[in-house]
Amino acid sequence: MPQAILNQILNQLEILEPKELQQLNQAIQRYLLEQEQVTQRTTFHEALLTSGLVKQLKQPAYNQQTERRLIPIQGKTVSETIIEERC
Repeated sequence: MPQAILNQILNQLEILEPKELQQLNQAIQRYLLEQEQVTQRTTFHEALLTSGLVKQLKQPAYNQQTERRLIPIQGKTVSETIIEERC
């Protein structure tokens, strides 16, 4: 199946304009760079595990942060108060 998809893409290259070909080239280069970075990171992590420097790799938690509201205050700002207390 992948070979059939590749052949379709190669056949469609002939109908693309030069600007579209440049855009396609840029997209492919970005994709290849990202894949190379993932491979390097994976190799590095495997080396850490193999060497015994780490026992496990934890995946970062991607919690979507909610928009924070500013709290209106009266009087001096907190930073001014801290500076005064330090002096």
